[in-house]
Amino acid sequence: MRWLLVALAVFTLALPALVAPATAIEPDEVMDDPVLEARARAIAAGLRCLVCQNQSVDESDSSFAKDVRLLIRERLLIGDGDRQIMDFMVERYGEFILLRPYFAPHTYVLWFFTPFVMIVGIVILLVRLRRRKMLQARPDDDIETSLTGSEKKALYSLMQSDQQREEKPE
Repeated sequence: MRWLLVALAVFTLALPALVAPATAIEPDEVMDDPVLEARARAIAAGLRCLVCQNQSVDESDSSFAKDVRLLIRERLLIGDGDRQIMDFMVERYGEFILLRPYFAPHTYVLWFFTPFVMIVGIVILLVRLRRRKMLQARPDDDIETSLTGSEKKALYSLMQSDQQREEKPE
């Protein structure tokens, strides 16, 4: 039964990758030139819909996304390059419109924070595992115990009687 649940979970997680992403492009937006259309789709896939926030402009059904898709196609017809269109969008809407922000000093935190946290977490995990192994490997006789005076006398007398028994031949 467990294997069935694991297989179902893996299939559920892999399903979005197996299915082609849905696009919200309407027939009146499609360009006649397939090369320009492919460029427009690639640019739209790299831009964030500011209404939906975690969908690309290519996937979103919002009116904002439709306006941006039309604007991209207009800029392509004018003759702008892909980078020029992206820069135009950033100038107009800010860097938040980019699904993958630029790699620049003001975005280093976005790029390096997650790997940093993962490395720190792995180091903490390794230190804890190492401490646990060291505690388990330590023998119990390393634990310091103190005896009272009467306990020391009793122990000494037991040790003396044991030595005397060993010395006497039977």
